[in-house]
Amino acid sequence: MVDDTDPFLSLDPQGADWDRLRATGHHMLDMMFDNLREIREQPVWQPLPDDIRTGFRHTPVPEHGMDAEAFGETFKQMVLPYSVGNRHPGFMGWVHGGGTPVGMLAEMLAAGLNANLGGRDHAPVEVERMVIRWASSLMGFPETASGLFVTGSSMANFIAVIVASRAAKDGLSLRQNGVGQRSLVGYAACSAHGCISRAFDLAGLGSDALRLVPVDDAFRMDTTALKAMIAADRQAGFEPFLVVGTAGTVDVGAIDPLDVISGIATKEELWFHVDGAFGAMAALSPHFKKALSGLERADSLAFDFHKWAQVPYDAGCVIVRDATKHAAAFAQTLSYLSREDRGLAAGAPWFCDLGPDLSRGFRALKVWATLSVYGTQRLGRMVDHCCAVARHLEARVDAEPMLELMAPVTLDIVCFRLRDCTLTDEQLDHLNGEIVKDVQIAGLAVPSTTRINGRLVIRAAIVNHRTMAADVDRMVDAVLAFAARRGLTAPG
Repeated sequence: MVDDTDPFLSLDPQGADWDRLRATGHHMLDMMFDNLREIREQPVWQPLPDDIRTGFRHTPVPEHGMDAEAFGETFKQMVLPYSVGNRHPGFMGWVHGGGTPVGMLAEMLAAGLNANLGGRDHAPVEVERMVIRWASSLMGFPETASGLFVTGSSMANFIAVIVASRAAKDGLSLRQNGVGQRSLVGYAACSAHGCISRAFDLAGLGSDALRLVPVDDAFRMDTTALKAMIAADRQAGFEPFLVVGTAGTVDVGAIDPLDVISGIATKEELWFHVDGAFGAMAALSPHFKKALSGLERADSLAFDFHKWAQVPYDAGCVIVRDATKHAAAFAQTLSYLSREDRGLAAGAPWFCDLGPDLSRGFRALKVWATLSVYGTQRLGRMVDHCCAVARHLEARVDAEPMLELMAPVTLDIVCFRLRDCTLTDEQLDHLNGEIVKDVQIAGLAVPSTTRINGRLVIRAAIVNHRTMAADVDRMVDAVLAFAARRGLTAPG
């Protein structure tokens, strides 16, 4: 006999406890709205106190539950003040979107619905198909293109490499036989994100199969070198199958000459993929979309809505021009996943036929909400404004005798460096790195560092819709103030 009388068998509240949980939920929502409204008055980032860190590392698994209101208070005290800080307008260190209140609400709705978008015939699947169609149109792809939402561009680029390898001559045999003795090679600029090399590794091609092409003075792929490398590989018996262009490099935001790369890929019969992790969203701007010329001819594209489009994490996207080739790379036939002509098991193809995941959350809902509430025109103005703020920072750097610009500003990333003719390059590397940490720990701003031509530089990525000119001025002022404290003086 099954005893169904125990009120704790279900995890739902019972009776009046629903009202109490509702009040707790409203309180949590108010807490997050208040926090977002007052974000500018808070530190950009602050270190996690040792006692809280120790508590996380030593708290045992709970055997008995706690009240939801008490858990909310724990979150407020132990997590909320010590997050990465990317919601703050002073966060410029990495290409992280700032999120929006609308996206937060959409995430709550998706969690309440708890839909698995691996497959089956239900409305959330149609929402994702709709948003993929929208994304394809925004990027200049045909509306018949295939695609799906993933964790981020690392996974999106991995999927693209898999599809490209399967689309090569006799590529589908790789699904059963593996790479074996095939000598498949691909190409990307040496400035390409590390996830491209990692995708080659994970796909079994080997990271050495990715040829790194030199860049020009503007940090864009040298297409003359690309052509020479392809010819040399063919002569040596290798099988070129893929070339990757980048729209918005991670270090300086450069855009490879996508139109030229597209022509080379067509002539050489290579798959043309674009990693547009953040830069592809320049397509929202009528002004900056021109810089992406050639992207619309790509065979596949990876990008993130959770960066410049401000959708909450995570919301990566991959688009593949040829839906048949996309499905051929991943489709599977398992008896328990059989597709039917009607009922809940209808609606093929499913998204699990287009990538490695069977269990998939409703990421498309927050993208749908963001595009619907704000519209592409407003999002495009936001992209323009971020780039305008970057230009303001560029001008501020040029006007400061103690600073020097280290790379051209293409979109929204500005790389600069403190200078002092009395110090060696190595000493300046150390000084710039230490001052970035000073500024971060003070909670005034969060730039990051990278290396350009071997030198450590300060990097500011203006991706957050909340970041204004005053915020980058505050960051520069903080850099100069900490430099003065360390004894750096302006050139005479």
